[in-house]
Amino acid sequence: MRIVALLFIAALAAQPPVPAPPAPMPPILRTYKPVTPERLKQPEDGDWLTVRRTYDGWGYSPLDQITPANVARLQPAWVFSTGVTNGHEAPPMVNNGVMFVATPANQVLAIDAKTGGLLWRYRRPLPEDVILLHGTSRGVALYRDKVLFAAGESVLVALDAATGKEVWTATVADNKQGYYMSVAPLVADGKVMVGASGGELGVRGFVAAYDPDTGKQVWKTYMVPAPGEPGSETWPNGDQWKTGGASVWVTGAYDPETNLAFWGTGNGGPWMGDQRPGDNLYTSSTVALDVATGSIKGHFQYDPNESWDWDEVSPPILVDYQRNGRTVKGLINVARDGYLWFLERTSGTINFVQGMPYVKQNVFKSLDPKTGRPDIDPARQPGTGKEAEFCPSHWGGKNWPPIAFSPKTRMIYIPANENLCTKILGRPITYTAGRNFTGATTTFMMVPGADHIGEVQAWNVDTGKRMWTHTFPSSANWGPMLATGGGLVFSGGTNDRLFRAFDASSGEVLWEFPTNSGIIGQPSSFMVDGKQYVAVQSGWGIDARGMQGSLNRISPGNFPDVPEGGAVWVFAIGSR
Repeated sequence: MRIVALLFIAALAAQPPVPAPPAPMPPILRTYKPVTPERLKQPEDGDWLTVRRTYDGWGYSPLDQITPANVARLQPAWVFSTGVTNGHEAPPMVNNGVMFVATPANQVLAIDAKTGGLLWRYRRPLPEDVILLHGTSRGVALYRDKVLFAAGESVLVALDAATGKEVWTATVADNKQGYYMSVAPLVADGKVMVGASGGELGVRGFVAAYDPDTGKQVWKTYMVPAPGEPGSETWPNGDQWKTGGASVWVTGAYDPETNLAFWGTGNGGPWMGDQRPGDNLYTSSTVALDVATGSIKGHFQYDPNESWDWDEVSPPILVDYQRNGRTVKGLINVARDGYLWFLERTSGTINFVQGMPYVKQNVFKSLDPKTGRPDIDPARQPGTGKEAEFCPSHWGGKNWPPIAFSPKTRMIYIPANENLCTKILGRPITYTAGRNFTGATTTFMMVPGADHIGEVQAWNVDTGKRMWTHTFPSSANWGPMLATGGGLVFSGGTNDRLFRAFDASSGEVLWEFPTNSGIIGQPSSFMVDGKQYVAVQSGWGIDARGMQGSLNRISPGNFPDVPEGGAVWVFAIGSR
């Protein structure tokens, strides 16, 4: 009997393990609300369905429960550790109570937006030999029952919103050639669009569109034209267009009325313009793409023959404004080159209206009053074997962090950096796939006697006048902006780890809260069960870390390392 029992036990041990039954799907996911094209065009007030909430890029929530009168009672509702470090730049996006957050390390989280409970976690391992100069994600896109995510190694991923499982993947570009992605996809006109980064590596920038159901590529438009294509005459003869740069880093804005998407492009390759004579379209530009076909319908180039690493990758916001007694269907771009550009959008061309510096700028002597083309001081343009000093620095008067616009105050809110300059000395360089292709040595500087660096600026879009400025004496500002219907502006971005609320009209700081790390994430606001929340990711890194280190070398001990560590913070009004 004992032998039989032992044989029975052995037979059981030889059987393959019975898989555990799948965990029951949480009710909030069983009733997931599909994100339709109509909802993307007009999202419910309590949801945050695209990176900047609306296609126009305003970064504005109409929710108004949190106001200057009660914001002092704002306190954490819950905190969620992401489990990774480095720069957390994506907004917490919310659809009917389900939050989706992208983080560094190719991770997407689904979280119960009310409780902070994890619903699912998606991780995609990065290849060991991945080329990824900016190891971050700036967000996901939501469409119908899918979550679209741009993986760092240039792979577009569609996830089932209810389970987090892969539905399909599509290789967007060859990572070994220096292409990588940090952009949040943009879904419009039944297509999902992405762009690839890698301007320092001699890539040829592009925007590509995919079928969200199958992952099949619909069109692909390069931002550096091939010989014979419109704009190719602005490049020298030869093969330099193949490594011309104009990479795409930040999600575009979209105008449903014209079906045009507006994307910003980066620097040329290599950095020194004298090695690629000509204006070099469409580097350092805003490009208007027909979403149906991918054709370029219009463009505005901010910095012809760009030589300062002023990637103008932030798209302009779409807002109509007043000028000289008429309403302009506007595009407003706060550019890295230190100028605030007021433009006009049409069904095709992009027209210049007005431009002015918002920080110290010594490269442009003037702008052409009709075209906006800058008259560049040649002494301020670096070249091969020629060193030039210029302001703002190569990090720009504003880097990638987006502005916000409030239709109530008619103001835009700018995360700016003042009193920073750079020297660049160019050198000859040979292209090698996947390797640095800048050909430049940079020296970062602070203006002597400067009493601050970081700023939050507010400008009235109808008058073109600055209304208020808040300065940070001992920190740069890398904080994306959020404006709300309650008359507040939220932002982080400073090395003191504080998340702040400003009075949108006056600029007074009304509330601040220390988080675990520095905040370079995009804030959002949403509502669950009739209650308004404000959310943001805290997690220092990427360029903010780089600038902090450079400032500490200039002024030792005054800009020490900022603690890193990723977390999602969600705030709500507490009881008295």
